[in-house]
Amino acid sequence: MVSGVRNEAKYLAIKFMNEAEHYPIQKLCAAVHIARSAYYKWLNRTPSHSQQVNEQLLEWIKQHYEERNGILGYRQMTIVINREHNVHYNKKRIYRLMNILHLKSVTRIKKKTYIPSTPQITAENVLNRDFHADKPNEKWLTDVTEFKYYVGTTIKKLYLSAILDLYDRRIVAYKISDINNNYLVFSTFDEAVRLNPNAHPIFHSDRGFQYTSKYFHQKLVNAGMIQSMSRVGRCIDNGPMEGWWGILKSEMYYLCKFKDKDELISAIEEYIRYYNTGRYQIKLHCMTPMEYHEAYAA
Repeated sequence: MVSGVRNEAKYLAIKFMNEAEHYPIQKLCAAVHIARSAYYKWLNRTPSHSQQVNEQLLEWIKQHYEERNGILGYRQMTIVINREHNVHYNKKRIYRLMNILHLKSVTRIKKKTYIPSTPQITAENVLNRDFHADKPNEKWLTDVTEFKYYVGTTIKKLYLSAILDLYDRRIVAYKISDINNNYLVFSTFDEAVRLNPNAHPIFHSDRGFQYTSKYFHQKLVNAGMIQSMSRVGRCIDNGPMEGWWGILKSEMYYLCKFKDKDELISAIEEYIRYYNTGRYQIKLHCMTPMEYHEAYAA
């Protein structure tokens, strides 16, 4: 009995890999140093309630992991299972079961490259790394990031401009373009203002050439917003925006090698939709950004 409890994780792994992936029982047992007779004895037992729950959780874990292309770590997986199936299990249990299946979230880090420019306008770091906001549209962050796709052996580029609200961490507005220019940033800003006409936030960016132009500064003045800029070489001053790029790229972009422009655009747009309306966040009390945003209005 003690041996059965101690080896439960191995038994569950054998059962799951045999049923889901059709691996032979003999090879699975040999791989984890379990006698076939012991496995079959366990398999034909009357399972306890805890064992039945674990088997159901394993099914859910694999289902949601495949649905999101492997981006869910054990914390996100715990939230998804609890919310989607109206249950309550702790993250330690989900972590242990994900280890049985050898499932981990895909994570990659890419360094940011900077384009040097001579600023027309600079602003103080008004935000000063105070990333807390008490209400929507109090503090917005923005930036532009680069994506690559391949046409044969030729590397092509796409640029994504986005604005992030620090209160609910939603993406307020975004635009995608072949060119990283003023129009990309200005049109993103115009879309954010159109969708939030009464918003007058602190508007924080790095010192990219678009944000330091006189024309963009005037757009902020006209919209009644306070301009704030990161200090030179201090990425952490725009930390949550940088962090969002990391989430987007590790959970979507780095998982594929894109060979088509439209495919990449669709993937970016689908991920932003998922992030705003489907990705639960612990810091938002296990709600999505849009759920948290709407909860404030309620």
